Amino acid sequence: MKIGVSSYSYSKAVKAGRITEFEIIAKAKEMQFDCLEFSGLTVPEGGDILDVAKRYREEAERVGISINNFCTSADFIAGSNGDVEAEIARVQKFVDVAAALGCQTMRQDPAWGRFPESWKRLKTFDAALPQIAHGLIEVTRYAETKGIRTMCENHGQFCQEALRMERLLNAVNHPNFGLLLDIGNFICADDAPEESVGRLVPFAFHVHVKDFHLKPGTLPCPGRGWNQSRGGNWWRGAIIGHGNVPVAQCIRTIFRSGYQGALSVEFEGMEDPFLGIEIGRENILRYLTLAQTTDTP
Repeated sequence: MKIGVSSYSYSKAVKAGRITEFEIIAKAKEMQFDCLEFSGLTVPEGGDILDVAKRYREEAERVGISINNFCTSADFIAGSNGDVEAEIARVQKFVDVAAALGCQTMRQDPAWGRFPESWKRLKTFDAALPQIAHGLIEVTRYAETKGIRTMCENHGQFCQEALRMERLLNAVNHPNFGLLLDIGNFICADDAPEESVGRLVPFAFHVHVKDFHLKPGTLPCPGRGWNQSRGGNWWRGAIIGHGNVPVAQCIRTIFRSGYQGALSVEFEGMEDPFLGIEIGRENILRYLTLAQTTDTP
């Protein structure tokens, strides 16, 4: 398996002016990652996103690192003012961006649970599923013509826990469509990560490795930096290996599944991002070694 990193992990450093988005490419190589994914791209005013993507790909080739995945937002319920066909066309343009970056996969969101006023049906996951699946099918069919596989990630609470992700996968039912499996994100929907990873890893095209500090919702809010799960429990980002997510157990399950894709660091903790990313990579490598050697039945 390759060890990668998401550009999102560096976002705090970018915001602070310590590094530019473009410089993340060389930084990821310097930090000894095998591959890199971009979560969106910053386009200068008047610029063209395809030109930006091509420039990033050239830089990646120069420093010797691959850009293997591109993540973009989408919403096949409320996106494009509730016009699902317009949202499909909008998201298909990002497939071209992924191709320009040289990616093998692209993640687009399914929906966020925000329903436009025009929505007259029951505002539930099951009611929305046929429309969401239609949007995803059209995007993945287009992506297939570009040699890119598409995915949805378990995030956003509306499509987050394992059972909903499994139903989404079955509704799309296309060989070019799979899942971006985020180890930590199941926490936000009060799902047990180790159980959810075991359930969904056969359908994973890509994996985010993430950790969270957790506190029960029976306690008062711990303060700044903490968020609430769907069920009201508290979480905040952690360095991989420092939090409460059973990361080593999940990596062992992923390794034994035969998964051959990348494990991508996604750090969103309060610590220094460079330090958090570095320690996260070290711990992933250590957990992989355990999974392959001593950590066996």
